Amino acid sequence: MESVKDLIVDVNSTEVSIALLENHKLIELNKESSQGHNYSVGDVYLGKVKKLLPALNAAFVDIGDEKEAFVHYLDLGLYFSAFDEFIRKINPNTDSKSLYSGIKVGPILQKEGRIENVLTPGQMMVVQIVKEPISTKGSRLTAEISLAGRNIVLLPFAEKVSVSQKIASKEEKRRLETLVRNILPKNYGAIIRTAAEGKNAAVLDAELMSLIDKWEGSWSKIAKSKSIQPLFTEYSKTTTVLRDLLNDSFSNIYINNESVYEEARKYISLISPEQEKIVRLYKDSQPIFDHFEVTRQIKSSFGKVVPIRQGAYLVIEHTEALHVIDVNSGTRSKNKEQEQNTYDINCFAAEEIARQLRLRDMGGIVIVDFIDMESSEHRNMLFKHMQELMQNDRAKHNVLPLTKFGLMQITRQRVRPATEINTAETCPVCHGTGKIAPSLLIDDAIERKLAFYVSEKGIKSFTLKTGPILGAYLTRGMFSIVGKWKRKYKCKIRLEEISDFSVLQNELYDEKGGKLE
Repeated sequence: MESVKDLIVDVNSTEVSIALLENHKLIELNKESSQGHNYSVGDVYLGKVKKLLPALNAAFVDIGDEKEAFVHYLDLGLYFSAFDEFIRKINPNTDSKSLYSGIKVGPILQKEGRIENVLTPGQMMVVQIVKEPISTKGSRLTAEISLAGRNIVLLPFAEKVSVSQKIASKEEKRRLETLVRNILPKNYGAIIRTAAEGKNAAVLDAELMSLIDKWEGSWSKIAKSKSIQPLFTEYSKTTTVLRDLLNDSFSNIYINNESVYEEARKYISLISPEQEKIVRLYKDSQPIFDHFEVTRQIKSSFGKVVPIRQGAYLVIEHTEALHVIDVNSGTRSKNKEQEQNTYDINCFAAEEIARQLRLRDMGGIVIVDFIDMESSEHRNMLFKHMQELMQNDRAKHNVLPLTKFGLMQITRQRVRPATEINTAETCPVCHGTGKIAPSLLIDDAIERKLAFYVSEKGIKSFTLKTGPILGAYLTRGMFSIVGKWKRKYKCKIRLEEISDFSVLQNELYDEKGGKLE
């Protein structure tokens, strides 16, 4: 059965949150701050070489971040000399297009070369972020610029046109290669992505032209000022997610902001015109993440302890070096079917772990401590199951078989810091101190509040909201505490029990529903 995929985009004043739901279950969560500048994968900068590191055959490059970015010699790209010549020669008086097309692409950079023979401190160079700053490390850069579209990746100063290996038909490969070669101007190369299969010339032409415009649009910035500056970013996070994820199984894209809705609609009409109608503007008064139950899933999925099913749960710990996931069986019954039970629980855990890796964008080394299994056949089956579950993950990854201790090692490409959301809330009664007032005196505290509002403010009608336990205590018996207050202060008190409230939590409201502090 084809899974139903929905993309929910929540735009507010400080950030854009994008949730991918598969069969109404949260699979991915992306957040993009709309304040300040973020250093994101795909962003292109004019940077300055700060310091050479001959021992590492690499260099530090200043792109305006407080952490110095890093580029290795092998990431300079085959045609670095063409980029370098272009940056040195471009100025406001040159005809940029003829300068660009007139530059000779080649000779290619030698694989065994040294960084000190190519770069010098103070030199300006165009760089692109391939790994965001994580912890104490700065961004990882490449000087081989690429502009990714849905169907095509544009490569400035390149000669090759290559086609995705996943396109099986030789005729289709030939058609796409010929088509793109005919559209491409001089000194451009391209990679044709799997999504281009079956697309007509008009769609590919429109996308290619928009990518070329984006690259050429940065030239005026370089010509005007040879200083450290951002040249262009990848598309906004929304369109980047659409570009990488959008496929035929997408059913709906809901967006609660008109300008982002228009941007997404326009982008989809460019890359996949037949799917433009699935973009919908959400206008309801209820917050969009609450309506689609995303908030509830975030709260239950980002804690340290993640429940699975049948009482089993995961414990997830993050350290600087690696992520550790422990699988616990909970209150599972022990009987002669224990080996099968253990295997079933481990399979459920594997499904949740594959989801958690994508959801939290956990990268680097992940160690999973599964429940021990005697059968080597079960261990192999679990390993294959995990590999299958990870197939939908876009990040490069590698899953190793279980060790004799029942540990599974997973490496996953780390291009940005793992998403961490603090789901804990401060207790409204103890305010985080861990200590509460003596429960014996709670009715005195409420009575003092009542007395103040009756005598000082002249309020005669109240709603008192409490937790179920405190509510039962205040209303028990014929001569209840609430009844005593009504007679003493000649006022109306309606008691409402709220199941979410903690043991001694209570709130007082006037008859219009206004909260009394």
